[in-house]
Amino acid sequence: MAYLVAGLGNPGPRYEITRHNAGFMVVDHLAEGLCATYWKDESGARTAAVRFGDSEVVLAKPQSFMNVSGNAVSRLVEHYEVPLERLIVVHDDIDLPEGTVRVRNGGGHGGHNGLRSLHQRLGSGDYLRVRIGAGRPPGRQDPADYVLEPMGRVAAEKMGEAVLLGERAVLHIIEHGVDSAMNEFNTRE
Repeated sequence: MAYLVAGLGNPGPRYEITRHNAGFMVVDHLAEGLCATYWKDESGARTAAVRFGDSEVVLAKPQSFMNVSGNAVSRLVEHYEVPLERLIVVHDDIDLPEGTVRVRNGGGHGGHNGLRSLHQRLGSGDYLRVRIGAGRPPGRQDPADYVLEPMGRVAAEKMGEAVLLGERAVLHIIEHGVDSAMNEFNTRE
């Protein structure tokens, strides 16, 4: 039975280096590290099938905008017959400081439009999450504007560190389970 790792983001070069694309960044690093050689378009997402140890892993980047990404993810869950406990969603989280990563088993959407879409389409929030810290916007800046603006050098460096940590968290979940991953990654500063 496969794992589905869905990185949330927005398609296109305009959003490539924004905080909101943290999920895409982690999936891209996983693809490189696991030697994904072929990406295909299916169910409204770019997907690549790879192996990690004894596990088949489907990497996915929905190609719709974040607020409707649940459509593609739910179709992939159905197509690959992935139980929700094997769906790992990687996404940005403004409630976490920049550069941090947290693993979570289920929960609410917390106002995140991508997660809200997933909840609506899957009928549940009972999937695994790797949350990539984006930090809070400065002053009174609108959070939507903040996560969609290109990052400066310092923010991009912190995001780069978090993306590598997020990649490790996903692999830890697959290899050792979500409880072990929460113990390993949720205690870090």
